[in-house]
Amino acid sequence: MDQNMISFKGNKDGIYIQIKEGDFNLIKNQLINKLETTKEFFQGAKVVDIKGGHLLEEEFNILVSLIEEFGIEVEIVEKELIEEDIEEILPFDGIDIGNTKFLRHTLRSGQRVEFDGNIVVLGDTNPGSVIVAKGNIIIMGALRGIAHAGSDGNKEAIVAAFQMKPNQLRIADIIARSPDNEILSPQWPEIAKIKDNTVMIEPYLQKK
Repeated sequence: MDQNMISFKGNKDGIYIQIKEGDFNLIKNQLINKLETTKEFFQGAKVVDIKGGHLLEEEFNILVSLIEEFGIEVEIVEKELIEEDIEEILPFDGIDIGNTKFLRHTLRSGQRVEFDGNIVVLGDTNPGSVIVAKGNIIIMGALRGIAHAGSDGNKEAIVAAFQMKPNQLRIADIIARSPDNEILSPQWPEIAKIKDNTVMIEPYLQKK
């Protein structure tokens, strides 16, 4: 698997592209791929610096031209940057492979857990508990509290539980709530994901 060579950060001035040192062709191809998959995100955006990578002037200019081909303005800011002002601006991309926090206990009412990755709970989450993850949320028991997966906007995130009875369930910016009427307990685990801009909850059945 190729190393991730590029990250996008931003502050009030605009977007900063941070590049790791490595093969320029890999850097160029990863930049093209990221811009293609996030082009809607960058509409109206402005790139104000390309940092790192020990780029030659020719290589720097090639990357600038690539960015401009996607309709993104490039206006390099000639000033010292305050690193504390710069924040990651793209959603967590570790949905399939990424940092995961394991909780080996049940969450009681009033407990809140947040993590910049995936969360797996080896237990239940009781009513009044809250879980917020930039990645997926997996409950190896009953989900009865509040769960918010893809909290920084990743609509590919999922929530799965052996018993899906949340007070509130949210993926990215889309919220689903449990029905008011009493429903039967499911006989199998369930998975919640976004389909057609709506949170859908379906039985999790292994494909043959």
